Amino acid sequence: MTLEQIIFLIIAVVILLASLFVVTAPKMIHAALWLILALAGVAVIFVLLQAPFFAVVQVIVYIGAIAVLFIFAVMLTRKAMQDTGSQLNRYSILAAVICIMIFGALTGMLLSWGGSATLLESGALPADSIADLGVALTDPNGFLLPFEVASILLLAALIGAIYIGRDRSSGEGEQ
Repeated sequence: MTLEQIIFLIIAVVILLASLFVVTAPKMIHAALWLILALAGVAVIFVLLQAPFFAVVQVIVYIGAIAVLFIFAVMLTRKAMQDTGSQLNRYSILAAVICIMIFGALTGMLLSWGGSATLLESGALPADSIADLGVALTDPNGFLLPFEVASILLLAALIGAIYIGRDRSSGEGEQ
C-alpha cells in the first residue's frame, strides 16, 4: 500500500465521521464546524487526485463562503440553537439500511464497469488547463447550466441569510 492510499483512507474515514457528526450534532454551530472539516477533507482528496484548481475552489467557495455563511446565519439568529429532541427517529435504522444498500449497488456497478481503466490507458483524460476549464464552464454544450444553477443557489443562500439575520425588533418593513 502506497503513502497516497494510506492518506486517502485516513481522509476518507475523517470525511465519513465528520459527515456523520454534521447530521447528529445537537448544536447547529457544531454541525457547521463538522461540515467545514468534511469539506476540508474533500479538498485534500482533490489534492491527492492532482486537481489543485478544484482543491482551491473547494476551499474558497465551500469552506470560505458556504460554511462561513452557515456560521454567520446561526450566529445572527440569536436563538437557542440546540436541538433538545432526539437526533434519531423510528426511520433512522431503515434509512441507514437503504443507504448501505445503495452504496453497495453503486460500488458493485463501478467495480464491474471497467471504463475508468480504459480511459486511463488510452490517455483520454481532459487537458489540465484552466483555459479549457473556463471554456467548458461557459460553453452552452458544456457545463453552463450547472454553473448557472450553482450561482443561483449561492444567491438564494445569501438572500436567505440576510432575511434570517435582519433585525425584526425595530418594526421596519413589517405590516
